Amino acid sequence: MTAQPGATAPAPRHATERVPIASYDDYRDAERAVDHLSDRGFPVQRTAIIGRDVQLVEQIIGRLDHGGAALRGAGSGALTGLLIGWLFGLFNWFNPVLATLTLSLYGLVFGAIVGAVFGLVVHALQRGRRDFASVRAMAPARYEVVADAEVADEARALLAQLPPTSGGA
Repeated sequence: MTAQPGATAPAPRHATERVPIASYDDYRDAERAVDHLSDRGFPVQRTAIIGRDVQLVEQIIGRLDHGGAALRGAGSGALTGLLIGWLFGLFNWFNPVLATLTLSLYGLVFGAIVGAVFGLVVHALQRGRRDFASVRAMAPARYEVVADAEVADEARALLAQLPPTSGGA
């Protein structure tokens, strides 16, 4: 059979469709369900845990003032300077240990100073618009355990035997 001009091959589909077999509010519960399936000899390679309704959560960890901005900048600058100094120290062929330690120390101090100045400048340029420190994370609202359609009924039957969780761990 010859290909006709302008014809495109159909897009490949997954070998099998996956269907939801259970839904949980907590990842540990979804993990517990898959572990239960595994303990019963179910082919768990045919399952997946999928986080649904993902949202960005920004946890505020504290107020950020000039001192905090300088300290955070000094910390990141010191680490960067230490690594750069260590790398340059590795290229000294005559006395590599002494050169590496010396250049690492100089890099740490120089990086901390430059980082602190940079942290202060960036904080000052914000003009009070963001005077807090935070940590961002992606968090799903629920977790679905899915399985290949061919084995989904067997997985649901096994999960029906899963004992309820106790209120503790």
